[in-house]
Amino acid sequence: MRAAPTILHLDMDAFFAAAEQASKPSLRGKPVVVGGLGPRGVVATASYEARRFGVHSAMPMGQARRLAPNAAYLVPRFAFYRAISGQVMELLGRLSPLVEPLSLDEAFVDLEAGGLADDSASARAVGERLRAEILATTGLTGSVGLAGSKMLAKIASEEAKPDGLVLFEPGTERALLAPRSVRIIPGVGPATGDHLRRAGITTVADVVEAGEDELVRILGRSHGASLYRMALGHDDRPVVAERDAKSVSVEDTFDIDLHDRLRIRLEVERLAERCVERLRRSGHSGRTIVLKVRRYDFSTLTRSETLRGPTDDPLVVREAAERLLELVDTTGGVRLLGVGVSGLADYTQEDLFAQAEAGAGAVAGAEAGPADDGGRGEAEAGGGAVTSVGPVAVAVPTATETAMRRWAPGNDVRHAVLGAGWVQGSGLGRVTVRFEEPGSTAPGRVRTFSVDDPDLEPADPLPLVPGGVTGAEPAAPGVRTGE
Repeated sequence: MRAAPTILHLDMDAFFAAAEQASKPSLRGKPVVVGGLGPRGVVATASYEARRFGVHSAMPMGQARRLAPNAAYLVPRFAFYRAISGQVMELLGRLSPLVEPLSLDEAFVDLEAGGLADDSASARAVGERLRAEILATTGLTGSVGLAGSKMLAKIASEEAKPDGLVLFEPGTERALLAPRSVRIIPGVGPATGDHLRRAGITTVADVVEAGEDELVRILGRSHGASLYRMALGHDDRPVVAERDAKSVSVEDTFDIDLHDRLRIRLEVERLAERCVERLRRSGHSGRTIVLKVRRYDFSTLTRSETLRGPTDDPLVVREAAERLLELVDTTGGVRLLGVGVSGLADYTQEDLFAQAEAGAGAVAGAEAGPADDGGRGEAEAGGGAVTSVGPVAVAVPTATETAMRRWAPGNDVRHAVLGAGWVQGSGLGRVTVRFEEPGSTAPGRVRTFSVDDPDLEPADPLPLVPGGVTGAEPAAPGVRTGE
Protein backbone atom coordinates (compact mmCIF):
# COMPACT_ATOMS: atom_id res chain seq x y z
CA MET A 1 0.00 0.00 0.00
CA ARG A 2 1.18 3.49 -0.81
CA ALA A 3 1.38 6.31 1.68
CA ALA A 4 -0.30 8.70 -0.80
CA PRO A 5 -3.35 8.23 -3.09
CA THR A 6 -1.30 8.28 -6.29
CA ILE A 7 -3.08 5.49 -8.19
CA LEU A 8 -5.85 6.92 -10.36
CA HIS A 9 -8.70 4.95 -11.91
CA LEU A 10 -10.71 6.58 -14.69
CA ASP A 11 -14.05 5.19 -15.83
CA MET A 12 -16.01 7.04 -18.50
CA ASP A 13 -19.69 7.47 -17.63
CA ALA A 14 -22.03 5.15 -19.59
CA PHE A 15 -19.52 5.51 -22.40
CA PHE A 16 -21.27 4.13 -25.50
CA ALA A 17 -24.65 5.61 -24.58
CA ALA A 18 -23.14 8.95 -23.56
CA ALA A 19 -21.30 9.19 -26.89
CA GLU A 20 -24.58 8.59 -28.71
CA GLN A 21 -26.39 11.22 -26.66
CA ALA A 22 -23.60 13.73 -27.29
CA SER A 23 -23.77 13.16 -31.03
CA LYS A 24 -27.57 13.24 -31.20
CA PRO A 25 -29.09 16.31 -29.48
CA SER A 26 -32.63 14.86 -29.59
CA LEU A 27 -31.51 12.01 -27.28
CA ARG A 28 -29.91 14.10 -24.56
CA GLY A 29 -31.57 13.52 -21.21
CA LYS A 30 -33.54 10.57 -22.59
CA PRO A 31 -33.12 6.81 -22.08
CA VAL A 32 -30.70 5.33 -24.63
CA VAL A 33 -29.74 1.66 -24.97
CA VAL A 34 -26.83 0.50 -27.15
CA GLY A 35 -26.42 -3.13 -28.18
CA GLY A 36 -27.50 -5.87 -30.55
CA LEU A 37 -31.01 -5.08 -31.75
CA GLY A 38 -32.00 -8.56 -32.91
CA PRO A 39 -34.17 -10.83 -30.77
CA ARG A 40 -31.02 -12.42 -29.34
CA GLY A 41 -29.04 -9.23 -28.87
CA VAL A 42 -27.77 -8.01 -25.52
CA VAL A 43 -27.31 -4.58 -23.98
CA ALA A 44 -23.78 -3.20 -24.31
CA THR A 45 -24.44 0.04 -22.40
CA ALA A 46 -27.49 1.85 -21.05
CA SER A 47 -27.64 5.56 -20.30
CA TYR A 48 -28.35 6.62 -16.73
CA GLU A 49 -31.87 7.58 -17.79
CA ALA A 50 -32.42 3.99 -19.02
CA ARG A 51 -30.90 2.50 -15.88
CA ARG A 52 -33.69 4.04 -13.84
CA PHE A 53 -36.01 1.56 -15.55
CA GLY A 54 -33.78 -1.36 -14.53
CA VAL A 55 -31.90 -1.72 -17.82
CA HIS A 56 -28.24 -2.70 -17.46
CA SER A 57 -25.37 -4.09 -19.52
CA ALA A 58 -25.41 -7.77 -20.53
CA MET A 59 -29.22 -7.85 -20.19
CA PRO A 60 -31.10 -9.51 -23.09
CA MET A 61 -32.36 -6.80 -25.40
CA GLY A 62 -35.89 -8.22 -25.33
CA GLN A 63 -36.02 -7.75 -21.56
CA ALA A 64 -34.66 -4.21 -21.90
CA ARG A 65 -37.42 -3.33 -24.37
CA ARG A 66 -40.04 -4.57 -21.93
CA LEU A 67 -38.59 -2.48 -19.10
CA ALA A 68 -38.06 0.67 -21.17
CA PRO A 69 -40.27 0.48 -24.26
CA ASN A 70 -39.85 4.17 -25.07
CA ALA A 71 -36.06 4.25 -24.96
CA ALA A 72 -33.96 4.79 -28.09
CA TYR A 73 -32.34 1.51 -29.16
CA LEU A 74 -29.17 1.92 -31.24
CA VAL A 75 -26.52 -0.35 -32.74
CA PRO A 76 -22.95 0.15 -31.47
CA ARG A 77 -20.55 2.26 -33.55
CA PHE A 78 -17.26 0.77 -32.39
CA ALA A 79 -15.00 2.77 -34.71
CA PHE A 80 -16.53 5.94 -33.26
CA TYR A 81 -16.00 4.77 -29.68
CA ARG A 82 -12.41 3.69 -30.39
CA ALA A 83 -11.62 7.13 -31.81
CA ILE A 84 -12.91 8.84 -28.65
CA SER A 85 -11.10 6.31 -26.48
CA GLY A 86 -7.86 7.18 -28.28
CA GLN A 87 -8.30 10.82 -27.28
CA VAL A 88 -8.86 9.88 -23.65
CA MET A 89 -5.88 7.51 -23.53
CA GLU A 90 -3.68 10.23 -25.02
CA LEU A 91 -4.65 12.54 -22.15
CA LEU A 92 -3.82 9.81 -19.65
CA GLY A 93 -0.47 9.25 -21.31
CA ARG A 94 0.46 12.85 -20.62
CA LEU A 95 0.08 12.20 -16.88
CA SER A 96 2.35 9.18 -16.56
CA PRO A 97 4.35 6.62 -18.52
CA LEU A 98 2.44 3.94 -16.62
CA VAL A 99 -1.11 3.75 -18.01
CA GLU A 100 -2.95 0.41 -17.87
CA PRO A 101 -6.01 0.38 -20.13
CA LEU A 102 -8.68 -2.13 -19.07
CA SER A 103 -11.13 -1.40 -21.89
CA LEU A 104 -12.06 1.42 -24.25
CA ASP A 105 -13.42 3.50 -21.38
CA GLU A 106 -11.44 2.46 -18.32
CA ALA A 107 -7.79 2.66 -17.19
CA PHE A 108 -5.42 2.87 -14.22
CA VAL A 109 -2.72 5.56 -14.06
CA ASP A 110 0.33 5.66 -11.77
CA LEU A 111 0.62 9.35 -10.92
CA GLU A 112 3.73 8.79 -8.82
CA ALA A 113 5.59 7.47 -11.87
CA GLY A 114 4.63 10.64 -13.73
CA GLY A 115 5.99 12.86 -10.96
CA LEU A 116 2.75 14.83 -10.81
CA ALA A 117 1.51 13.86 -7.36
CA ASP A 118 2.99 12.85 -4.04
CA ASP A 119 0.19 13.68 -1.60
CA SER A 120 -3.60 13.93 -1.43
CA ALA A 121 -3.81 17.56 -2.48
CA SER A 122 -1.67 17.19 -5.59
CA ALA A 123 -3.40 13.93 -6.56
CA ARG A 124 -6.84 15.54 -6.28
CA ALA A 125 -5.69 18.50 -8.38
CA VAL A 126 -4.46 16.16 -11.12
CA GLY A 127 -7.74 14.23 -11.06
CA GLU A 128 -9.88 17.36 -11.35
CA ARG A 129 -7.74 18.72 -14.15
CA LEU A 130 -8.02 15.42 -16.03
CA ARG A 131 -11.81 15.44 -15.78
CA ALA A 132 -11.93 18.99 -17.17
CA GLU A 133 -9.59 18.09 -20.04
CA ILE A 134 -11.65 15.02 -20.98
CA LEU A 135 -14.82 17.11 -21.09
CA ALA A 136 -13.17 19.82 -23.18
CA THR A 137 -11.61 17.32 -25.59
CA THR A 138 -14.42 14.80 -26.05
CA GLY A 139 -17.56 16.47 -24.73
CA LEU A 140 -18.05 13.49 -22.39
CA THR A 141 -17.66 13.01 -18.65
CA GLY A 142 -15.59 10.52 -16.71
CA SER A 143 -15.41 9.59 -13.05
CA VAL A 144 -12.11 9.42 -11.18
CA GLY A 145 -11.06 7.39 -8.15
CA LEU A 146 -7.82 8.04 -6.25
CA ALA A 147 -6.29 5.76 -3.63
CA GLY A 148 -3.12 4.00 -2.56
CA SER A 149 -4.01 0.77 -4.38
CA LYS A 150 -5.71 -0.35 -7.58
CA MET A 151 -8.55 -2.07 -5.73
CA LEU A 152 -9.52 1.01 -3.75
CA ALA A 153 -9.04 3.38 -6.68
CA LYS A 154 -11.55 1.37 -8.68
CA ILE A 155 -14.01 1.30 -5.78
CA ALA A 156 -13.58 5.07 -5.44
CA SER A 157 -14.39 5.70 -9.11
CA GLU A 158 -17.56 3.63 -8.77
CA GLU A 159 -18.63 5.80 -5.85
CA ALA A 160 -17.80 8.92 -7.86
CA LYS A 161 -20.25 8.05 -10.68
CA PRO A 162 -21.51 9.86 -12.54
CA ASP A 163 -19.17 12.75 -13.29
CA GLY A 164 -17.36 12.96 -9.97
CA LEU A 165 -14.12 12.37 -8.08
CA VAL A 166 -13.63 10.39 -4.87
CA LEU A 167 -10.33 10.12 -3.00
CA PHE A 168 -9.69 7.48 -0.33
CA GLU A 169 -7.01 8.49 2.13
CA PRO A 170 -4.39 5.77 2.77
CA GLY A 171 -4.81 4.31 6.25
CA THR A 172 -8.60 4.22 6.05
CA GLU A 173 -8.79 1.03 3.96
CA ARG A 174 -10.15 -1.37 6.55
CA ALA A 175 -12.85 0.99 7.76
CA LEU A 176 -13.92 1.70 4.18
CA LEU A 177 -14.06 -1.94 3.15
CA ALA A 178 -15.56 -3.55 6.27
CA PRO A 179 -19.31 -2.98 5.65
CA ARG A 180 -19.17 -3.69 1.92
CA SER A 181 -20.20 -6.86 0.13
CA VAL A 182 -17.47 -9.43 -0.34
CA ARG A 183 -18.20 -9.20 -4.09
CA ILE A 184 -16.38 -5.86 -4.16
CA ILE A 185 -13.02 -7.63 -3.78
CA PRO A 186 -11.25 -8.42 -7.08
CA GLY A 187 -11.49 -12.10 -7.95
CA VAL A 188 -14.76 -12.70 -6.09
CA GLY A 189 -17.29 -13.50 -8.79
CA PRO A 190 -20.77 -15.01 -8.51
CA ALA A 191 -19.54 -18.55 -7.88
CA THR A 192 -17.01 -17.61 -5.18
CA GLY A 193 -19.47 -15.17 -3.64
CA ASP A 194 -22.12 -17.86 -3.41
CA HIS A 195 -19.59 -20.29 -1.91
CA LEU A 196 -18.69 -17.74 0.77
CA ARG A 197 -22.33 -16.90 1.43
CA ARG A 198 -23.07 -20.53 2.23
CA ALA A 199 -20.26 -20.33 4.79
CA GLY A 200 -21.87 -17.25 6.36
CA ILE A 201 -19.40 -14.77 4.85
CA THR A 202 -21.18 -11.91 3.07
CA THR A 203 -19.20 -8.73 3.93
CA VAL A 204 -15.54 -7.81 3.89
CA ALA A 205 -15.67 -7.62 7.69
CA ASP A 206 -16.85 -11.25 7.72
CA VAL A 207 -13.81 -12.20 5.62
CA VAL A 208 -11.43 -10.61 8.12
CA GLU A 209 -13.24 -12.21 11.04
CA ALA A 210 -13.12 -15.66 9.43
CA GLY A 211 -9.33 -15.48 9.21
CA GLU A 212 -6.86 -16.70 6.65
CA ASP A 213 -6.88 -20.36 7.73
CA GLU A 214 -10.65 -20.66 7.32
CA LEU A 215 -10.55 -18.97 3.93
CA VAL A 216 -7.81 -21.32 2.77
CA ARG A 217 -9.93 -24.25 3.89
CA ILE A 218 -12.92 -22.95 1.94
CA LEU A 219 -11.24 -21.62 -1.21
CA GLY A 220 -7.81 -23.20 -1.36
CA ARG A 221 -4.35 -21.88 -0.53
CA SER A 222 -3.83 -19.32 -3.29
CA HIS A 223 -7.34 -17.86 -3.51
CA GLY A 224 -7.97 -17.90 0.23
CA ALA A 225 -4.71 -16.16 1.15
CA SER A 226 -5.17 -13.55 -1.58
CA LEU A 227 -8.75 -12.81 -0.50
CA TYR A 228 -7.68 -12.32 3.10
CA ARG A 229 -4.95 -9.84 2.12
CA MET A 230 -7.36 -7.89 -0.07
CA ALA A 231 -9.93 -7.74 2.74
CA LEU A 232 -7.28 -6.14 4.95
CA GLY A 233 -6.71 -3.55 2.24
CA HIS A 234 -3.35 -4.97 1.17
CA ASP A 235 -3.14 -4.65 -2.60
CA ASP A 236 0.33 -4.25 -4.03
CA ARG A 237 -0.53 -4.89 -7.68
CA PRO A 238 1.41 -2.43 -9.84
CA VAL A 239 0.03 -0.41 -12.73
CA VAL A 240 1.27 -2.26 -15.81
CA ALA A 241 1.71 -0.19 -18.94
CA GLU A 242 1.65 -3.11 -21.39
CA ARG A 243 -1.19 -5.58 -21.07
CA ASP A 244 -0.55 -8.41 -23.51
CA ALA A 245 -3.62 -9.53 -25.40
CA LYS A 246 -4.29 -13.22 -24.92
CA SER A 247 -6.55 -13.70 -27.91
CA VAL A 248 -8.43 -11.98 -30.71
CA SER A 249 -11.91 -13.16 -31.64
CA VAL A 250 -15.19 -12.21 -33.29
CA GLU A 251 -18.60 -13.81 -33.07
CA ASP A 252 -22.13 -13.34 -34.37
CA THR A 253 -25.47 -14.30 -32.85
CA PHE A 254 -28.13 -15.07 -35.46
CA ASP A 255 -31.74 -13.95 -35.26
CA ILE A 256 -32.82 -17.28 -36.77
CA ASP A 257 -31.00 -20.57 -36.19
CA LEU A 258 -28.85 -21.58 -39.16
CA HIS A 259 -29.56 -25.10 -40.47
CA ASP A 260 -27.99 -25.11 -43.92
CA ARG A 261 -24.49 -26.54 -43.68
CA LEU A 262 -23.21 -24.45 -46.59
CA ARG A 263 -24.53 -21.25 -45.04
CA ILE A 264 -22.84 -22.15 -41.75
CA ARG A 265 -19.52 -22.72 -43.52
CA LEU A 266 -19.81 -19.39 -45.34
CA GLU A 267 -20.48 -17.59 -42.05
CA VAL A 268 -17.38 -19.24 -40.54
CA GLU A 269 -15.33 -18.03 -43.51
CA ARG A 270 -16.66 -14.50 -43.06
CA LEU A 271 -15.87 -14.53 -39.34
CA ALA A 272 -12.35 -15.81 -40.05
CA GLU A 273 -11.76 -12.86 -42.40
CA ARG A 274 -12.98 -10.38 -39.77
CA CYS A 275 -10.86 -12.03 -37.10
CA VAL A 276 -7.71 -11.70 -39.21
CA GLU A 277 -8.46 -8.04 -39.88
CA ARG A 278 -8.67 -7.42 -36.14
CA LEU A 279 -5.55 -9.53 -35.54
CA ARG A 280 -3.55 -7.48 -38.03
CA ARG A 281 -4.78 -4.18 -36.61
CA SER A 282 -3.50 -5.28 -33.20
CA GLY A 283 -0.08 -6.01 -34.71
CA HIS A 284 -0.16 -9.68 -33.75
CA SER A 285 -0.18 -13.13 -35.25
CA GLY A 286 -1.28 -16.34 -33.53
CA ARG A 287 -0.73 -20.08 -33.41
CA THR A 288 -4.06 -21.46 -32.20
CA ILE A 289 -7.27 -21.16 -34.19
CA VAL A 290 -10.49 -21.54 -32.17
CA LEU A 291 -14.01 -22.19 -33.43
CA LYS A 292 -17.00 -21.57 -31.17
CA VAL A 293 -20.44 -22.95 -31.96
CA ARG A 294 -23.54 -22.40 -29.83
CA ARG A 295 -26.30 -24.76 -30.90
CA TYR A 296 -30.08 -24.50 -30.86
CA ASP A 297 -30.25 -25.98 -27.32
CA PHE A 298 -27.73 -23.42 -25.91
CA SER A 299 -25.00 -26.06 -25.64
CA THR A 300 -21.68 -24.50 -26.63
CA LEU A 301 -18.86 -26.34 -28.38
CA THR A 302 -15.30 -25.12 -28.92
CA ARG A 303 -12.73 -26.73 -31.17
CA SER A 304 -9.12 -25.60 -31.60
CA GLU A 305 -6.17 -26.34 -33.84
CA THR A 306 -2.60 -25.33 -33.03
CA LEU A 307 -0.34 -24.52 -35.97
CA ARG A 308 3.42 -25.03 -36.10
CA GLY A 309 4.01 -21.29 -36.04
CA PRO A 310 2.12 -18.00 -35.70
CA THR A 311 0.23 -16.60 -38.67
CA ASP A 312 -1.94 -13.67 -39.67
CA ASP A 313 -2.73 -15.09 -43.09
CA PRO A 314 -6.48 -15.10 -43.82
CA LEU A 315 -6.23 -18.24 -45.95
CA VAL A 316 -4.54 -20.21 -43.19
CA VAL A 317 -7.02 -19.05 -40.52
CA ARG A 318 -10.03 -19.64 -42.75
CA GLU A 319 -8.97 -23.15 -43.76
CA ALA A 320 -8.21 -24.07 -40.15
CA ALA A 321 -11.64 -22.82 -39.07
CA GLU A 322 -13.27 -24.86 -41.84
CA ARG A 323 -11.44 -28.00 -40.72
CA LEU A 324 -12.64 -27.41 -37.17
CA LEU A 325 -16.21 -26.99 -38.39
CA GLU A 326 -16.05 -30.51 -39.82
CA LEU A 327 -15.64 -31.77 -36.25
CA VAL A 328 -18.87 -30.18 -35.05
CA ASP A 329 -22.38 -31.61 -35.35
CA THR A 330 -24.67 -28.74 -36.33
CA THR A 331 -27.80 -30.88 -36.63
CA GLY A 332 -30.74 -29.02 -35.14
CA GLY A 333 -29.43 -25.55 -35.88
CA VAL A 334 -26.80 -23.02 -34.85
CA ARG A 335 -27.56 -19.77 -33.00
CA LEU A 336 -24.01 -18.40 -32.59
CA LEU A 337 -20.68 -18.79 -34.37
CA GLY A 338 -17.29 -17.41 -33.39
CA VAL A 339 -13.72 -17.59 -34.68
CA GLY A 340 -10.71 -16.64 -32.59
CA VAL A 341 -6.91 -16.74 -32.61
CA SER A 342 -4.86 -17.24 -29.46
CA GLY A 343 -1.23 -17.94 -28.65
CA LEU A 344 -0.44 -14.45 -29.90
CA ALA A 345 2.98 -13.28 -31.05
CA ASP A 346 4.33 -10.12 -32.66
CA TYR A 347 5.89 -11.95 -35.60
CA THR A 348 4.64 -14.25 -38.36
CA GLN A 349 6.05 -17.47 -39.70
CA GLU A 350 6.41 -16.74 -43.40
CA ASP A 351 5.16 -19.88 -45.13
CA LEU A 352 2.32 -21.88 -43.65
CA PHE A 353 0.50 -22.64 -46.90
CA ALA A 354 1.88 -26.15 -47.18
CA GLN A 355 0.92 -26.80 -43.59
CA ALA A 356 -2.60 -25.53 -44.20
CA GLU A 357 -3.00 -27.71 -47.26
CA ALA A 358 -1.78 -30.76 -45.38
CA GLY A 359 -4.06 -30.03 -42.46
CA ALA A 360 -1.18 -30.38 -40.03
CA GLY A 361 -1.70 -29.43 -36.40
CA ALA A 362 -2.97 -30.76 -33.15
CA VAL A 363 -6.73 -30.74 -32.74
CA ALA A 364 -8.38 -30.37 -29.37
CA GLY A 365 -12.00 -29.93 -28.37
CA ALA A 366 -14.07 -28.98 -25.38
CA GLU A 367 -17.79 -29.33 -24.92
CA ALA A 368 -20.05 -27.48 -22.54
CA GLY A 369 -23.58 -28.33 -21.53
CA PRO A 370 -26.61 -26.07 -21.79
CA ALA A 371 -25.72 -22.52 -20.83
CA ASP A 372 -27.34 -19.12 -20.74
CA ASP A 373 -27.26 -17.28 -24.03
CA GLY A 374 -24.65 -14.65 -23.39
CA GLY A 375 -24.06 -14.00 -27.06
CA ARG A 376 -22.42 -10.64 -27.45
CA GLY A 377 -21.94 -10.76 -31.17
CA GLU A 378 -20.95 -7.47 -32.71
CA ALA A 379 -23.72 -7.77 -35.30
CA GLU A 380 -26.86 -9.78 -35.76
CA ALA A 381 -27.18 -11.68 -39.03
CA GLY A 382 -30.42 -12.56 -40.67
CA GLY A 383 -31.28 -15.09 -43.31
CA GLY A 384 -29.80 -14.72 -46.75
CA ALA A 385 -29.87 -16.55 -50.04
CA VAL A 386 -26.90 -18.72 -50.98
CA THR A 387 -25.90 -19.04 -54.58
CA SER A 388 -23.03 -20.74 -56.38
CA VAL A 389 -20.84 -18.96 -58.90
CA GLY A 390 -18.73 -21.57 -60.67
CA PRO A 391 -16.92 -23.70 -58.10
CA VAL A 392 -17.01 -21.04 -55.37
CA ALA A 393 -20.12 -20.56 -53.23
CA VAL A 394 -20.91 -17.07 -51.95
CA ALA A 395 -23.59 -15.78 -49.61
CA VAL A 396 -25.87 -13.20 -51.21
CA PRO A 397 -27.77 -11.16 -48.60
CA THR A 398 -31.43 -10.53 -49.22
CA ALA A 399 -32.58 -6.98 -49.95
CA THR A 400 -34.12 -6.80 -46.46
CA GLU A 401 -30.89 -7.92 -44.80
CA THR A 402 -28.84 -5.42 -46.77
CA ALA A 403 -31.19 -2.57 -45.85
CA MET A 404 -31.15 -3.54 -42.16
CA ARG A 405 -27.37 -3.43 -42.00
CA ARG A 406 -26.99 -0.30 -44.14
CA TRP A 407 -29.71 1.65 -42.33
CA ALA A 408 -29.39 0.32 -38.77
CA PRO A 409 -30.76 2.63 -36.03
CA GLY A 410 -28.08 5.06 -34.87
CA ASN A 411 -25.90 4.91 -37.97
CA ASP A 412 -24.72 8.16 -39.52
CA VAL A 413 -25.95 9.31 -42.91
CA ARG A 414 -25.64 12.34 -45.18
CA HIS A 415 -28.23 13.69 -47.58
CA ALA A 416 -27.14 15.63 -50.63
CA VAL A 417 -29.50 18.48 -49.77
CA LEU A 418 -30.38 18.17 -46.07
CA GLY A 419 -26.90 17.38 -44.77
CA ALA A 420 -25.84 15.20 -41.84
CA GLY A 421 -28.22 13.03 -39.83
CA TRP A 422 -28.71 9.63 -38.26
CA VAL A 423 -31.03 6.71 -38.82
CA GLN A 424 -34.00 6.50 -36.47
CA GLY A 425 -35.38 3.35 -38.04
CA SER A 426 -36.04 1.49 -41.27
CA GLY A 427 -38.44 -1.06 -42.71
CA LEU A 428 -40.80 -1.76 -45.59
CA GLY A 429 -38.32 -0.27 -48.01
CA ARG A 430 -38.06 3.06 -46.19
CA VAL A 431 -35.61 4.71 -43.82
CA THR A 432 -36.40 7.50 -41.35
CA VAL A 433 -33.64 10.01 -40.64
CA ARG A 434 -33.32 12.77 -38.08
CA PHE A 435 -31.15 15.60 -39.39
CA GLU A 436 -29.06 17.05 -36.59
CA GLU A 437 -25.40 17.41 -35.63
CA PRO A 438 -23.54 17.23 -32.28
CA GLY A 439 -23.44 21.03 -32.06
CA SER A 440 -27.15 21.49 -32.71
CA THR A 441 -28.97 23.37 -29.95
CA ALA A 442 -32.35 21.77 -30.64
CA PRO A 443 -33.63 18.43 -31.94
CA GLY A 444 -33.43 18.16 -35.71
CA ARG A 445 -36.22 17.58 -38.19
CA VAL A 446 -37.26 14.09 -39.28
CA ARG A 447 -37.68 12.90 -42.88
CA THR A 448 -38.46 9.51 -44.45
CA PHE A 449 -36.88 8.26 -47.68
CA SER A 450 -36.79 5.18 -49.86
CA VAL A 451 -33.87 2.92 -48.88
CA ASP A 452 -32.47 3.32 -52.40
CA ASP A 453 -32.75 7.12 -52.52
CA PRO A 454 -29.64 8.24 -54.46
CA ASP A 455 -29.31 11.41 -52.36
CA LEU A 456 -28.92 9.47 -49.09
CA GLU A 457 -25.66 7.75 -48.17
CA PRO A 458 -24.00 6.25 -45.07
CA ALA A 459 -21.45 8.65 -43.56
CA ASP A 460 -18.67 8.86 -40.99
CA PRO A 461 -19.58 10.19 -37.53
CA LEU A 462 -19.09 13.89 -36.93
CA PRO A 463 -16.74 14.97 -34.08
CA LEU A 464 -18.43 15.65 -30.76
CA VAL A 465 -16.27 18.73 -30.20
CA PRO A 466 -15.28 21.13 -33.02
CA GLY A 467 -11.89 20.09 -34.32
CA GLY A 468 -12.11 16.70 -32.62
CA VAL A 469 -11.77 13.24 -34.13
CA THR A 470 -14.44 11.30 -35.98
CA GLY A 471 -15.05 7.59 -36.09
CA ALA A 472 -13.24 7.16 -39.39
CA GLU A 473 -10.18 4.99 -38.92
CA PRO A 474 -7.37 4.98 -41.49
CA ALA A 475 -6.32 1.55 -42.65
CA ALA A 476 -2.85 0.30 -41.85
CA PRO A 477 -0.66 -0.40 -44.89
CA GLY A 478 -1.79 -3.57 -46.58
CA VAL A 479 -4.77 -4.01 -44.27
CA ARG A 480 -8.36 -3.48 -45.22
CA THR A 481 -10.47 -1.17 -43.11
CA GLY A 482 -12.47 -3.05 -40.49
CA GLU A 483 -16.19 -2.98 -40.02
